[in-house]
Amino acid sequence: MLPSPTARRIAIVVKGYPRLSETFIAQEILALQDRGLDLEIWSLRHPTERTVHPMHKKIKARVTYLPEYLYEEPLRVLKGAFWSLGQKGFGATIKAFWRDLKRDVTANRMRRLGQAFVMARELPADVKHLHVHYLHTPASVVRYAALLTGRSWTFSAHAKDIWTTPDWEKREKMREALWGVTCTAHGAQNLQALSSPDRVSLVYHGLDLSRFPAQPESRPARDGTNPIDPVRIVSVGRAVAKKGYRDLIQALAALPGDLHWRFAHIGGGELLSSLKQQTQQAGIADKVAFLGTKAQPDIIALLREADIFVLPSKQAASGDQDGLPNVIMEAATQGLALVATNFAGIPEFIRDGVEGELVPPGDWEALSNALNLLAREPERRKVLGDAAYRRLRQDFSMEGGIDRLEERFRALVGNLKEPEPV
Repeated sequence: MLPSPTARRIAIVVKGYPRLSETFIAQEILALQDRGLDLEIWSLRHPTERTVHPMHKKIKARVTYLPEYLYEEPLRVLKGAFWSLGQKGFGATIKAFWRDLKRDVTANRMRRLGQAFVMARELPADVKHLHVHYLHTPASVVRYAALLTGRSWTFSAHAKDIWTTPDWEKREKMREALWGVTCTAHGAQNLQALSSPDRVSLVYHGLDLSRFPAQPESRPARDGTNPIDPVRIVSVGRAVAKKGYRDLIQALAALPGDLHWRFAHIGGGELLSSLKQQTQQAGIADKVAFLGTKAQPDIIALLREADIFVLPSKQAASGDQDGLPNVIMEAATQGLALVATNFAGIPEFIRDGVEGELVPPGDWEALSNALNLLAREPERRKVLGDAAYRRLRQDFSMEGGIDRLEERFRALVGNLKEPEPV
């Protein structure tokens, strides 16, 4: 449906909703909602996880799911296509689609056009503006829907979408979007090189620190010498190539025999089975626990009991890579010593030897050495953990980024309804 002259609502478009691994998106939606912006959510996929975070339950925006596969809802797709045929923007949309298809002859491209037809027809008249998370497939749907309906659109780019989307596609989408933001300086440099520098801004996600308890007042001074109370190492992240968990298993297996430790992992992912098999082959399965996906209260409980947080991110063979993983900052809320890789957006938060220890990506021997040294030095862990917590509070709280987004959205849609009382 075309927007009405009095439209004020913003449609937030995501690839899937809700997702346990995308706390940064849920945090942003909830913060904008609490500031009185009128939002609704459109998702390209249905949820695949039964568990949700507490913040998901606080989000009141209506959620609409597009047909994940066009053949599953043929009538809905046909209604959208016939409606789109009669719109002024149909010609421009098809021209853009054909240009894209010639360079990307995939079923995925056809699916995005069909989803855009559905979205364009079903968008309520009170939606004035579209904002999409991720510059790859979700932005394709939004771009086509915006052309069809004459709406403006903006984007938030994150990680995989920056590094796996062809330059031609990023360039053309950024040319049509009003503006975009991204969450690391590393990503911003890439996008700004393909567009005018003022088209894309750096806006860190940061953390809403009110959602986290204060860091523990003290931790046991574990040094790896007591087999009854071993050093506790944890990680949170999807078991996918870019997280570097194969390197981590190698690193753990190489730890000296006189060091007593346990490792726990939270997260789902396609590599879980092979990682479990790798721990069996390495002879450390009795020291490793794969806990699966968990809601945030369970994650925080694990972080509070741990001594070291580790995330050895690297570039996957597909080109996919992390930005600045929120889980690193979440670990910092609990004053944990951090071990990560000097890669992507991670060193924008962790300065080596100041807020944590950084090792080269893919270097399991350096990773093992860093874990070994920190496991034996509880005093050093406290110094690093305290520094990471201070940096988080001073430079990476959520408020600054939300201030900038709110200002930009209000400039587009005007003053909106007052926030509802809590």
